[in-house]
Amino acid sequence: MKSMGRSLFARTALTLALAFVVFQAAAFWVVYRTLIVPVAERSADDLAGLIVLSAQTWVELPPQTRAAFERELARRHGLRLTTVNIGATADAPHFAFRTQIEAALSRRVGDDVVLRGVPGTEAAWLDIPVGGHDLHVGFFPRRYAVKPPLAAIAVVALGTFLSLLTALFLVRRITVPLARAARAASQVGAGELPEPLPETGPAELAELARRFNTMAGEVRALLDNRTTLLAGISHDLRTPMTRLQLNLEMLRDTPSPARIDRAVADLADMNKLIAGYLELARTTQAENRVRFDLAALLEEVAADANLAWPGAAPCMIEASHLAVRQIVSNLIQNAQRYGSMPVELVLECTGNLARVVVRDAGTGIPDDQLEKVFRPFYRLETSRSQATGGTGLGLAIVRQLAETNGLKVVLRNRPQGGLEAMLEIRR
Repeated sequence: MKSMGRSLFARTALTLALAFVVFQAAAFWVVYRTLIVPVAERSADDLAGLIVLSAQTWVELPPQTRAAFERELARRHGLRLTTVNIGATADAPHFAFRTQIEAALSRRVGDDVVLRGVPGTEAAWLDIPVGGHDLHVGFFPRRYAVKPPLAAIAVVALGTFLSLLTALFLVRRITVPLARAARAASQVGAGELPEPLPETGPAELAELARRFNTMAGEVRALLDNRTTLLAGISHDLRTPMTRLQLNLEMLRDTPSPARIDRAVADLADMNKLIAGYLELARTTQAENRVRFDLAALLEEVAADANLAWPGAAPCMIEASHLAVRQIVSNLIQNAQRYGSMPVELVLECTGNLARVVVRDAGTGIPDDQLEKVFRPFYRLETSRSQATGGTGLGLAIVRQLAETNGLKVVLRNRPQGGLEAMLEIRR
């Protein structure tokens, strides 16, 4: 219960509910002061005028016609006029706006008027001295008293009720997706992959759910990569470490330069593997974007890879210089190692897109495995050449670098044979 009181739903609903109640109370007060009270005062004044006028008319009428006038007054207006003391000594029944009626009668009569009543009846009586007669005038407040406009009160009450329902509905629409996102975040923190959040509702909540689903997938991919990375380190380092241990054991009995050379080679292999793992781990951090000439960078990369490249017109882009260089270098090395010569490097530079294309003349990759080769340590069952060396991290590093730095890498088979790797950069 205590945590419920601290929840966003409870606090927001309570705040909105109080705001709506205060607003409705203020609205009712304004309606009461500007509509109900003025109407009540005007009605009270009309009733007081009718009573005084009726008493004056009664006095001016001939005695033989007064009884008929009293009956007509009672029939049409519910007023009672009589000179007989009806014993109205008790306080009159309380009714709405009695104060306004007494004030209006006092103004008309010229003296303080206090309404009296007869026990057991609902009528209110007052005495009016007119023309030497003490007239007793009675009326039924339920008929003549100004009633509060029940319609206005009903509208205010209904508005308050609907406002509260609307507040609860709106708050629930906001808090339920947030609570669902909080539970999903807890699952992601525990290393689990939650069910995708519904990407529905208001634009902001739908965008939040969409970005959360993307983040959850990325976190899960990072966890999978970490597991795969650790498994790969354990597997790939075991062979050179075993060879190294065997050579060291044999060196105790028969020292040999050849065995030392093999031990050094094993250490070099281990160092190469570890360097590849560290390189993959570093790709999860985005690099600073700078503006540079992509054509000049490709010329340097082609020279380092001993690749003939005719050059291209300057193509200015804004991206991570090191990430682009490493991606292109890895794509060229992959083409030279697994594809067949010649390897082509092409730059296509348009208004808002720069595309670097690396082509080879090998056997390509089966279409159903074009995405799988980007997984760490993934190797094709049927390699594009007989030599399948490497750590299996080259294309994984390429994909991770591209996604981290807002780039796009796509592989596709060429119709005439070979593979085409494309790096797309938004200018």
